[in-house]
Amino acid sequence: MVRDELRQLLEDVKNNKVDVGDALNRLKTLPYEDLGFALVDHHRALRKGFPEVIFCQGKTAGQVAQIFKKLCCGRRSILGTRATREVFEAVREIYPDAVYHELARTIVVYRGEPPAKKGKILVMSAGTADMPVAEEAAVTAEVMGNEVKKAYDVGVAGIHRLLDKLDLIRWADVIIVVAGMEGALASVVGGLADQPVIAVPTSVGYGASFNGLSALLCMLNSCASGVGVVNIDNGFGAAALANAITQMIARANT
Repeated sequence: MVRDELRQLLEDVKNNKVDVGDALNRLKTLPYEDLGFALVDHHRALRKGFPEVIFCQGKTAGQVAQIFKKLCCGRRSILGTRATREVFEAVREIYPDAVYHELARTIVVYRGEPPAKKGKILVMSAGTADMPVAEEAAVTAEVMGNEVKKAYDVGVAGIHRLLDKLDLIRWADVIIVVAGMEGALASVVGGLADQPVIAVPTSVGYGASFNGLSALLCMLNSCASGVGVVNIDNGFGAAALANAITQMIARANT
């Protein structure tokens, strides 16, 4: 249940539009609901400002569809990550308007009014091969209510491509930098930007990249200030952190 839903329910009880018994029935699944195979967190939107996100990998298509069915109510837009086409088809049988972002491997069921844009997030990728992780970050940040712009394939192998994006860098409140190989792009962007930079190492690269470990260690050892690092291929985690920052900015401006 999102904050606006709860506020409206309380107002309806106060104004005798909803009786106490009906209100209790609507609140009985807080803070979570036991599906047997999953404990669905209906309270997360109140705590975090965004409903529970479904990590689809490792779950059956039927399990994911059931979780979507429990979460997709009221005014909540629900996001599923690491979703296959098979999982999407199962969700679409229940919600024909579900949207599948194939490159990002995400499913979104949009509900309610689009949220007001709380912040500006720039997602950058070093190479085209890093785009699946970058797209996961971009979709997540947008669904969470941010204005998102992208700058892809601007890695250090052709650094003039990055320097052409300085206006975009200055535009953003938070920058997400996605890079494999040696992960150098995060340090370069960190040296140019005065905003928080969230670095995402990817598993893209040849053998000595060790499936992203090389990029992870290089990003952790960055000499640029203001660079934080999330786990390998974790575009969702980077966007969630960026969203937490833009939520703080929005609160400070109200």
